Amino acid sequence: MSVRLIDSLATTEPLADVFSDSSVLQAMLDFEVALARAEAELKIIPQSAARAIAGAARAEDYDAAALSRQTLRAGTPGIPLVKALRKKVRQQDAEAADFVHWGATSQDIADTALVLLLKKAAVILDADLARLQNALLALVAKHKKTVMVGRTLLQSGPPITFGLKAAGWLGSIRRGRARLKQSISEALVLQFGGASGTLAALGDGGIEVGESVARKLELTFPDGPWHTHRDRLAAVVCACGILAGSLGKMARDISLLMQSELAEVGEPGGPDRGGSSTMPQKRNPIASAITLAAASRVPGLTSAFLSQMRQEHERAVGGWQAEWPTVSAVIQAAGVAIASMAETAEGLTVDAARMKENLDASKGMVFAEKAALLLGSKIGRESAHELLKRATDPKQLRGRTLSQALVEMPELRDHLSREALTNLEDPEDYLGSAQEFTSRLSGSATRKTHRRRGK
Repeated sequence: MSVRLIDSLATTEPLADVFSDSSVLQAMLDFEVALARAEAELKIIPQSAARAIAGAARAEDYDAAALSRQTLRAGTPGIPLVKALRKKVRQQDAEAADFVHWGATSQDIADTALVLLLKKAAVILDADLARLQNALLALVAKHKKTVMVGRTLLQSGPPITFGLKAAGWLGSIRRGRARLKQSISEALVLQFGGASGTLAALGDGGIEVGESVARKLELTFPDGPWHTHRDRLAAVVCACGILAGSLGKMARDISLLMQSELAEVGEPGGPDRGGSSTMPQKRNPIASAITLAAASRVPGLTSAFLSQMRQEHERAVGGWQAEWPTVSAVIQAAGVAIASMAETAEGLTVDAARMKENLDASKGMVFAEKAALLLGSKIGRESAHELLKRATDPKQLRGRTLSQALVEMPELRDHLSREALTNLEDPEDYLGSAQEFTSRLSGSATRKTHRRRGK
């Protein structure tokens, strides 16, 4: 299906298909078919009834708009769907219609359908996360030694490498991917409890039926119904929220690095990509904008879901009814952010020369910490700090580099050698553990155990 215009910045076409009317309907019908077949195999209902139910369970044969209107009246999609399914089955086999939805309740349909949709969405999300992860690994490898200005509180700081920055994105997203996979794996459980969560309508055969239904739908059969226990879904929503935040951090960095004043990276372009309706020169960070929009929406949606968890007794009023649109929106928001950042990472241009220019433009002030440490061993840390504050005053620099200004400060001539001043503004001489951190974050390092001194 095509994405609705109002959702065009909030989802991707594959995820819009997952949560389309047809897909939602088919997920509910799939539950009914699996239930009928399981009950027929256990001789609870006739085999002929199961065949008739399966034959009537095609989403394209139902009027989604009419079912939507009826759902608003019924308070659950299960009631109008079961009624419509019985009508279809009755046209083939009048007796079989009585066995539709045998022993189940309307929330069993809705919850299991949501889980089936989540299962389909998980494949799409993980494929795009794999793309993003691989693209970031390539960026890290290519730019492991590409030096750039480090930035703290939006101000220039000591140098880092772009490889380290990309490795930071990678580490966070890799953790988010693992967290999401784990939470979805735990959430892929059948909902089947009947009216009060006891399956009393099936006598002592309820668990056997449930286990069979779960096998047919390739879901796990839980230890008990979860009609008012929403922790598994909450974990998925929270995992999406954390992942969206990580993607938003990456998007924020990229959009800032794309500012005209920095121009250190660029999102992939192409026809109608990143342009402006009025300014021909513009190359806007569109993927970052879409990702940041998603990252802005998801926390509120996550909070909404968590506030719905206080559900009463065995079946709730209003709690789970709020979840379909919430979960759908969270999954699609995370999905469009993942896809946007995957496309960005795969085509990101990195201007190493511009990064070096911006580093040089600091006139060496980003190495003030390095100079203070060199001086600290000679004149004391506090004195060195105060001298460097004076040396980096724009009035003191007057267009000179930091090392040039330090040479002309009489109180420092006996404490900093010519060699130290010559190497002061060499960025590769002040990268510390950047390479080791980069290797660890990208998973390419063999970690060593560092012992504390004196032990």
